[in-house]
Amino acid sequence: MISGVSTASLFLREYNEDALTVLDGLGIKCTEVFLTTLSEYTQEFARLLASRKGAVQVNSVHLLNTQFEPQLFGAHPRAKADAFKILDGAMASAHVFGAERYTFHGITRLKKNSSLPDFGKMGASLREISGCCAAHGVKLCLENVHWALYNEPGIFRALKAHCPDLLGVFDVKQARLSCYPYQMYLKDMEGSISHVHLSDVTERGKICLPGKGIFDFEECFRRLKDAGFDGAAIIEVYANDYGDYRELKAACDYIDEIIYKIS
Repeated sequence: MISGVSTASLFLREYNEDALTVLDGLGIKCTEVFLTTLSEYTQEFARLLASRKGAVQVNSVHLLNTQFEPQLFGAHPRAKADAFKILDGAMASAHVFGAERYTFHGITRLKKNSSLPDFGKMGASLREISGCCAAHGVKLCLENVHWALYNEPGIFRALKAHCPDLLGVFDVKQARLSCYPYQMYLKDMEGSISHVHLSDVTERGKICLPGKGIFDFEECFRRLKDAGFDGAAIIEVYANDYGDYRELKAACDYIDEIIYKIS
C-alpha cells in the first residue's frame, strides 16, 4: 500500500499543474489527478502535467462526472458519440501523464425514487467504456458514490458479473453518506479494489484530514488488507477542511504509520 493526496484536495487553491508542484515539494508519494474542465482533457495539458509531477506517482485520473459520463450510457446516438469522443481524448491524455486507472461515477441517481439499474444493460455499456479506456492502457474503476451508479452495496458485484474487467474504488466518505456500513462495500468489492479515497470526520460530522477525527483507520486498513487491497490510499478532502499544506503531509505520515503497523 502507498499513501497519497488527490489534487482535488487543493481545488480552488491551486490549478492542477501547480497542485502537482505543491505535492511534489511536500514529498507526497502518489496522487490522483482530478481534471475538472474540458480544456484540461487535452494532450497539450497532459504534457504540462507530466512536466510538473516531479517524483509524484500518478495513480489515477478523475474527471468531472456530470460533464459527459451519464451520456456514455445514453440512447441518443449523437450525445453518446460526443461523450465517447470526450472519453477517448481524456484517456489518451491520462496515458501521457501516467495515470493507469480512471475513477468513474457513471450515471447520476439524483431522483429520490430512482430504482436499481438494469445490470445486463449497464454491464454492456461498461464493457464498451472499459474497452475505450483499455485502448489507452487505462483501467476502468467504479467508485461508490451515494448519488451515482454505485450507490449501495451489491451493485458492484452485479455489474462485474457483466463486465469482468471492472475494478472498484472505495470511498469512505461516500460510504458514510450512503448510510450503509463501509464494511459492506469492502465485501462487495473484495478482490477488485483498485484504490481508495480517504477522509476523516469529527464528532459533529465535519470532514477533516485522516487522524484529525474519530474514524478508526487501523480497523479500516485491516479490513482492506483482508479484502485483498494493496494499492494507493489517496486522501481526498475539500480545500477548507485543512489549513497549511504541511497538514497534508502529516496526514500521509499518519496513514503510512498505520500501513506499516498492519503489514
